[in-house]
Amino acid sequence: MKSASSRRARVLGVVSALAVAALALTGCSGNSNNAGGTASGSITIGTTDKTTSLDPAGSYDNGSFAVMNQVYPFLMNTPYGSPDVKPDIAQSASFTSPTEYTVKLKSGLKFANGDDLTSSDVKFTFDRQLKINDPNGPASLLGNLASVTTPDKLTAVFHLKVANDQTFPQVLSSPAGPIVDEQVFSADKVTPDTTIVKGDAFAGQYYIKSFQVNNLIQFKAFDGYKGLLGKAKTATVNMKYYTSAPNMKLDIQQGNIDVAYRQLSATDIASLRSDKKVKIVDGPGGEIRYIVFNFNSMPYGFKTSDADAKKALAVRQAAADLIDRKAIASQVFKNTYTPLYSYVPQGLTGATESLKSLYGDGSGGPSLDKAKKTLADAGVSTPIALSLQYTPDHYGPSSSDEYALIKDQLETGGLFKVNLQSTEYVQYSKDRVNDVYPAYQLGWFPDYSDADNYLTPFFSKDNFLANHYDNPEVQKLITEQVGTTDKDARTKLIEQIQDKVAQDLSTLPMLQGSQVAVVGSDVHGMTLDASFKLRIAPIYKK
Repeated sequence: MKSASSRRARVLGVVSALAVAALALTGCSGNSNNAGGTASGSITIGTTDKTTSLDPAGSYDNGSFAVMNQVYPFLMNTPYGSPDVKPDIAQSASFTSPTEYTVKLKSGLKFANGDDLTSSDVKFTFDRQLKINDPNGPASLLGNLASVTTPDKLTAVFHLKVANDQTFPQVLSSPAGPIVDEQVFSADKVTPDTTIVKGDAFAGQYYIKSFQVNNLIQFKAFDGYKGLLGKAKTATVNMKYYTSAPNMKLDIQQGNIDVAYRQLSATDIASLRSDKKVKIVDGPGGEIRYIVFNFNSMPYGFKTSDADAKKALAVRQAAADLIDRKAIASQVFKNTYTPLYSYVPQGLTGATESLKSLYGDGSGGPSLDKAKKTLADAGVSTPIALSLQYTPDHYGPSSSDEYALIKDQLETGGLFKVNLQSTEYVQYSKDRVNDVYPAYQLGWFPDYSDADNYLTPFFSKDNFLANHYDNPEVQKLITEQVGTTDKDARTKLIEQIQDKVAQDLSTLPMLQGSQVAVVGSDVHGMTLDASFKLRIAPIYKK
């Protein structure tokens, strides 16, 4: 997602406790009668991950999804400790034909404002995702969805373009899946945060009591939640947003917050492991870090004055030859990240290391000689002027050091002259989809734990990256693997996709990371699992 940031159409051919509690929480208030009946107490969670929108149609980033996970209901969800989805507010969900996925809702569902939650809201949710198709939203995940029909108030039938879509149940648990209240949300445009909070349009384990964008959110446990995950253990949860990770580290050490979740630096995490006042919670990692090349505006790109596809490819290949992932992982991230040599991270079915033998020294290391030859063979003059952009506030405090080292590596031997610049994420997320950056940083925190989530959103023709990459053969393979029910055959297709994209280098994968949270010594229930989702409902203090 992910983070990880409607993506464009997914084409299928297809994340002081007392002082904070005492703050005068301003903003729009929800229904004060919905606080959890059995839950008690309060906790405060710190994060540097910003939200861009509370509307599921208007954001596709880890910070926004971390909030949505708490307050919106899902048809399908992942149980604690599992990557496999099960019905959440649904009573049942299954394929009733190869192109029909039928969901039956539990009866008596309501939003926190008292509105009934029916199949009409389900249809409205997915219709608006596709219609709005916001460039920073998740509509690309719904590329296989043709339409939704509602035979009755509790039944929704999803009609699919490609039969036997093995990822669709997972998609319903993804950022495209939060069910919204048709009485509150706009059918054809992104709804403002203030409207959503004022309308109390929530039906997850929590609702939002008070909201100050990227400053402070107060969640209250919602008694009306009837889903898979059970009731919240803590009645009030405050989420405090930091602009500085060192300040968040200081607050978790001093007990001013109870949880620090994304993004402390690798150095901070290493030092906190020896601090007896806190505990470190580690979880399996699906997060990746990578560079995106814009095929229109990069050197020799389609819309440059000296456009040349062969030379543009050579530029991307030379960059791949010069990158030293092991150095970045050890020097910047203290080995909390590991080198990533393909597009699907290690640990997921179908993961390869396609890039390892193709570029650099053939064993994962850099090669200046290889880069020189690649450029010379393509007739590329050096040094190549490359504008490279990163965001200092979204992918952790180590981004500045990371990209300073990447700049140094690319400038080895004088082959590149890198113009390195940074932009705050709120503006960055807008600029990157408008061809402003020829090459730029992104991170990805997965929507669900399937290899397809690292392929379809990136390499479909109209993809989330909006980088103008289009390979019909890759598109055909993406479509084919989604509908392949034989696991071995599907794995081979996933491997083929990685091999072909490795030759094109639409993106340059860099690193794969793990999930890490820091909690107070009296905090329990923090789970970081293969669902790759922040879950605040199980967290409590003794």
